[in-house]
Amino acid sequence: MAKATDKATVLAFEKKLVPSAGYMYGTRWDKRDESTPLALEEKSVRGTISNRLKKAIQNDPAKLNAEVEKPNLQIVDTCSLAPDQDTLKLHFTLKVLGGLAEPSACNNANFKQSYSAAVRDYIGSHGFSELANRYALNIANARFLWRNRVGAENIEVQVKAKNKDAEQTWTFDATSYSIKHFDQADEQVKSLAARIATALESDDDFLMLEITCFAQLGLAQEVYPSEELIFDKGRGEKSKTLYDVNDIAAMHSQKLGNALRTIDTWYPEFNDAAQSAGPIAIEPYGAVTNLGKAYRTPADKQDFYTFFDNWARGGELPTTEDLHYVMAVIIRGGVFGESDKQ
Repeated sequence: MAKATDKATVLAFEKKLVPSAGYMYGTRWDKRDESTPLALEEKSVRGTISNRLKKAIQNDPAKLNAEVEKPNLQIVDTCSLAPDQDTLKLHFTLKVLGGLAEPSACNNANFKQSYSAAVRDYIGSHGFSELANRYALNIANARFLWRNRVGAENIEVQVKAKNKDAEQTWTFDATSYSIKHFDQADEQVKSLAARIATALESDDDFLMLEITCFAQLGLAQEVYPSEELIFDKGRGEKSKTLYDVNDIAAMHSQKLGNALRTIDTWYPEFNDAAQSAGPIAIEPYGAVTNLGKAYRTPADKQDFYTFFDNWARGGELPTTEDLHYVMAVIIRGGVFGESDKQ
């Protein structure tokens, strides 16, 4: 058991769920074996002034009319299905890695030994069935489609395990699985989860999955690749730049990964209907950026570091759910070294 003075100032974990970028294609629901890459299109639009105005302008009709008359010109990227296509095809791969008992970097031998013992105790006592089941459900329910999931009449997810001599296939009707909880577990989900858990529990094995999702959206409907974050925009730049790879519209691997690890229903406010954000992505402070809120704060002693610093030195955590959360953050990966000045 490591002591409180055994600090790893250099401590890092490689992520164990490694998605590729997601490539987007257009097809027809009744001819899903035929698809064409979706390309980005650029268009110019003249919008209206819709932002909040200063009180002086709001209360003066003449000034308001003058403001409204100003052209709000924008150049934006868009992406849509072709007029004869009604279905989006999203294709990506996902590698699941083992080796959780060994940090990728650790400069304190005592801490590393204590941490490794804690991980092996977790594997022996709990295994990865709970976490793997949640990851499998997020594949089955097509959470990774994000906005493209809304308003889809049909969604089918095809999963193939590509490991040599261990190939396997699964097919899911994503509309039959909820994205609000993880209480569902049919035989298909359990089978995929078992393969994920086996890889996570291993010392150096892996699972390679190929995931193809079809979402029936409607003829010529707009689809939503990832949006690029552009720094230091200058005049004349596009107001929205979408992501593509080799002229194929795509989703960032980080966005797909965020969806897959949206499994945290253990934070304190989850059971409070007025405060809950539903399942949130696994993060050290439970950060949900679009809500501007951290659901796991050090003040409440519910953050990753509060749990990890105790558990990795051989201490006990309050609940099994806290253990699952800590292991999920380690699967997420990151740099978690302590300051030697504390």
